[in-house]
Amino acid sequence: MRKVILKCKLDNHNAFEQKLSDIDLDFSPIFWQHDRIYVPRNYKPHANFPRLIMRTEMQSVDKPAKYYFILRRHIEDSGTDITEETAVTDYEKLVNIILQLGFKPIAEVSRRRQSLKMGEGTFIYLDKVDNLQGYYAKIESVLSDKDSVMEAKQDLEKTFKTLGESNFIGLPYYEIN
Repeated sequence: MRKVILKCKLDNHNAFEQKLSDIDLDFSPIFWQHDRIYVPRNYKPHANFPRLIMRTEMQSVDKPAKYYFILRRHIEDSGTDITEETAVTDYEKLVNIILQLGFKPIAEVSRRRQSLKMGEGTFIYLDKVDNLQGYYAKIESVLSDKDSVMEAKQDLEKTFKTLGESNFIGLPYYEIN
């Protein structure tokens, strides 16, 4: 699936949430995610290499954790992300497969997240990432084959600016200092 993703460090997460609430858009309850990120041994940043992510997600303390395997490639030339996600029943076996394929772990990211569906194929996430100051918002928009990447990205920027945010970040969480 092709996506355009735009991330922003929030100046005031309460004000951001309130602006969305004022237009009847409310975030889900907080849930926890932990990602282990793997890259090929010959990985070079900004070279369109795939990243593999093993995600643990807990929606509620009274429910078991869910596990997901995510393949993500950021295509620099077009500014899109290609992602595939599947549920996993045996986390350890899949990690062993990833390592056997020659991928190496490079980072772990834990966050408390809230989500909000803004329309067909568009989601806003509000993240509090462990070891990073402040809150972050991320908008993901799924693209059809006919959608213009540039127009989609401009729409996401316009959405953030309408909500009073413009501190855009083009890095994954594990690369932010």
